[in-house]
Amino acid sequence: MINNKVLSIILGGGQGSRLYPLTENRSKPAVPIAGKYRLVDIPISNCINSDIKRMFVLTQFNSASLNKHIQNTYHFSFFSSAFVDVLAAEQTIQSGEWFQGTADAVRQSMHHFLQHDFEYALILSGDQLYQMDFNEMIEAHEDSGAEISIATYPVIAKDATSFGIMKTDENNIIESFIEKPDASLLPDWTSNVSEEMNNQGRHYLASMGIYIFNRDLLIELMKDDGTVDFGKEIIPEAINKHKTLSYQYEGYWTDIGNIDSFFEANLGLTDAIPKFNLYDNKQRIYTNARILPTSKISGTLLEKAVISDGCIVHAAKIERSVIGLRSRVGAESTVINCYMMGNDRYESLEEVQQHKVSTFMGIGERCFIKNAILDKNCRIGDDVRINGGKKLKDQETDTYFVKDGIVVVKKDAHIPSGTIIQ
Repeated sequence: MINNKVLSIILGGGQGSRLYPLTENRSKPAVPIAGKYRLVDIPISNCINSDIKRMFVLTQFNSASLNKHIQNTYHFSFFSSAFVDVLAAEQTIQSGEWFQGTADAVRQSMHHFLQHDFEYALILSGDQLYQMDFNEMIEAHEDSGAEISIATYPVIAKDATSFGIMKTDENNIIESFIEKPDASLLPDWTSNVSEEMNNQGRHYLASMGIYIFNRDLLIELMKDDGTVDFGKEIIPEAINKHKTLSYQYEGYWTDIGNIDSFFEANLGLTDAIPKFNLYDNKQRIYTNARILPTSKISGTLLEKAVISDGCIVHAAKIERSVIGLRSRVGAESTVINCYMMGNDRYESLEEVQQHKVSTFMGIGERCFIKNAILDKNCRIGDDVRINGGKKLKDQETDTYFVKDGIVVVKKDAHIPSGTIIQ
């Protein structure tokens, strides 16, 4: 079944500088998450679970790996109208510029969207972690007679100053909007929320960056090429002219646009009852169906560890860490509070000798790795000590990057045996 009323537009974001160096060689939607997925799998899976199977992913930076992932992953029946297409910024007769913002990305791609029949455009962000049934939001949009709907998330006062905040009437119709309000203004920006949210002090409705536009209105709004961003321009101007509904969402949702939030979102998956549930029969997260062996673990104490397929682990201890596909961890090594993205392939001993490197891709023997993100295909030699924490100053070298106390070892980097980062 396909929801033919809806066309989904997933915004891949700009250069992704807040997620650097994870975005040094890949677009933000292609960043690996949870050991075996990519960020783009989250909005795509939410759409598939909602029977919305016509999707465009808009991006402009380093889109080759994203293209490859989507091409290898999302295959639908030849007799179906379902598709997931990547649209990178392109030069046309009308425009020779890169995307200038979220609205400009949609505007420049409109000629692709209008080749399809749809009543509603569902506009999503490519860098959020959540599980939502979009059909409920679409039904609320239709029942209210709105021209625009915005998914909103109740937040506490401390967080409200970091978001665009909506103020609604008793029918959840948005009356006004303010971008990142000063704390002194918050008393005037409370809205009606559920009793549970009210008891938690979450009185303020933050925009989630998830929108539904009626087709005709979107076409009309995109004619004004003076507006380049939905959150800063389109939405504030439109709510005074067009009926705009607030659809309150109370499940787990987080924006993982920077290294710190990305790190915590991944480590949160190791909790006994994670807020983001990967073990749900109805809200599955889809990704590339790789043919990999089961993981092999020898002599390792595992405590709150998530181990992906195809790993070879001889570590002494792995604690509160996510270990990605095809990862190798050597004997007597300790890994704590880490996200190890894994490897794109296995190496043979002959390959290692041929390339004159001292270790396989992965973590060597007798290492201590804490508070770190290890990007794909990196090599950590023997007796390496990486002990991240707030004591470390922000810095960057050829092989690693430190931000907010988190050590990010770059993709394909080689950290020589005996190296100490602490």
